Amino acid sequence: MKRRVFIASAALASVGVRAQVADLNDAINRAGRQRMLSQRASKAYLALVQNVESRNAQQVLDRSIVLFERQLAELKTFAPSPAIRGTYDALGGAWNDFKRELTGTAPSRDEAAQVVKLDAAVLALAHQGTTQYEAASGKPVGRLVNIAGRQRMLSQRMAKFYLAGAMRIDPAGSAVEIGKARTEFVAALELLRNAPEATAQIKEELVLADAQWMFFNRGLQRLEGAGTSPGLMSDVFVTSENLLAIMDRVTGLYADLKT
Repeated sequence: MKRRVFIASAALASVGVRAQVADLNDAINRAGRQRMLSQRASKAYLALVQNVESRNAQQVLDRSIVLFERQLAELKTFAPSPAIRGTYDALGGAWNDFKRELTGTAPSRDEAAQVVKLDAAVLALAHQGTTQYEAASGKPVGRLVNIAGRQRMLSQRMAKFYLAGAMRIDPAGSAVEIGKARTEFVAALELLRNAPEATAQIKEELVLADAQWMFFNRGLQRLEGAGTSPGLMSDVFVTSENLLAIMDRVTGLYADLKT
């Protein structure tokens, strides 16, 4: 775990810069990114409580909130049906509850379990919106954008549950969730790599993802073995950010396909 390059905050600081959603692939990409942001914000909160990568974690939390709110407005405006608009109305309510918990007081152990609880409602509605946009697309590439985008969420979800387990927030349940997400992440990497639509550039990015996954997974496994330490938690935080940046690029490349 000696390779520690914190790249994701800078990479994700500029995403969503287009003022409007370009097309349905772009909508699926942004909708899927909302799933990730629900988990990333919780991860950052738990890191702040434990003084893990505190400066980076505060940047991650602040940027996640700004980006979520920007995309929420964009996706609601672009919504091609009343059903999709209704999903984003509901997501706005769940997000407000979650944001209030994230920002109402300084991060604390007393509130950490509630943060983890509230992110679940945001994640569920963000996922619902993503699948609705995929259905509106009706094209095979839309499914690939959704799957690639979900990898971003899984990277953050695993790191979040690692930090939750380190705090003894339902440690058995956290370990189960990491295991489920790990299985889904590895299977999706194979699917994305072998998809007929995968370009040479996509495959090159997935090679980078494989390497970063190796470092990240090694850190996750330490929760199941020797436990945690500030250094190990920092490694998991940083590698989750690096893996996120790669999978965000992969999702964007799939979204740019016009097949």
